[in-house]
Amino acid sequence: MTPNLFTGWTDRHTALFGNHTIKLGHRLAETGLFSEEAIAALIDEYPEDKYNLNSMGPDPRNKVWREGNVAGNSGKQVLQAISKGRMWINLRRVMEVDPRYDALLNEIFAEFEALVPGLHTYRHNLGILVSSPGAQVYYHADIPGQALWQIAGRKRVYLYPNTAPFLEPESIENIVMGTQEEEMPFETWFDAHAEIHDLKPGDMLHWPLNGPHRVVNEDCLNISVTTEHWSNDIRNAYAVNYANGILRNHLGYAPRNRDTSGLSVYPKAALTLAWKKMKLNKASEFVRKIDFHIDPARPNGMQDVAAYLK
Repeated sequence: MTPNLFTGWTDRHTALFGNHTIKLGHRLAETGLFSEEAIAALIDEYPEDKYNLNSMGPDPRNKVWREGNVAGNSGKQVLQAISKGRMWINLRRVMEVDPRYDALLNEIFAEFEALVPGLHTYRHNLGILVSSPGAQVYYHADIPGQALWQIAGRKRVYLYPNTAPFLEPESIENIVMGTQEEEMPFETWFDAHAEIHDLKPGDMLHWPLNGPHRVVNEDCLNISVTTEHWSNDIRNAYAVNYANGILRNHLGYAPRNRDTSGLSVYPKAALTLAWKKMKLNKASEFVRKIDFHIDPARPNGMQDVAAYLK
């Protein structure tokens, strides 16, 4: 066990957690689980259905987003290709692949809950992101609670209010229902209303639920860790957004109530559960095809291929 995974935590962070952005230090690198050697070894054996490899363009308003495959390359070759390309690999649900990361994930949330009285979390998730110099993650919003832990390299994170016009009700409803990807329309003037945080190795950032954000790497290879969690409040927000999406998109009713507490949550939770059990939304979920492979011999580290389903 790594004692005190967080550094610099104060009563102020306890009061802010979950409702406002917090930035502080961490000691994840001391575990040895996130070095380039450790990650390369992970990639060597990583299940194909648990990673995403993506390439993106330079303009945050023009979303060029492609899906790729490591195509039998070693983990070391994958990292080599990413270091000279414009892409990133997301190793999803690492705790299900290697028990060492599961133990660390349990430590992280045990420490969160010890530091924030009354906090109870579940459905924890840990991912590892390795991204190219200058790579970006487009403007988007996530469904569960999120934290970003910087291990190597530097990046700039732009955080925006989780209210309209930065996050329209229709967008979060469609993201929750799976009919829209996490990316949303972006206007450059949004930046005037953003919190901007420069992350260096050893920094951790946590922001309010569904907070839209985008990320731009500096000119260096980046290694980051993402953690996700659910709580009863997050579950209620999910149910309300999902039910509101059903009402808006399938029943012709524009919902006005977005309350995530009180008696109005229960009928919406019941509608969400019934809809998901009937799998009425499956046909409209977004699917992306793979159209490039890793090729460390090429200048940009990638080879175009005929598009195919993963």
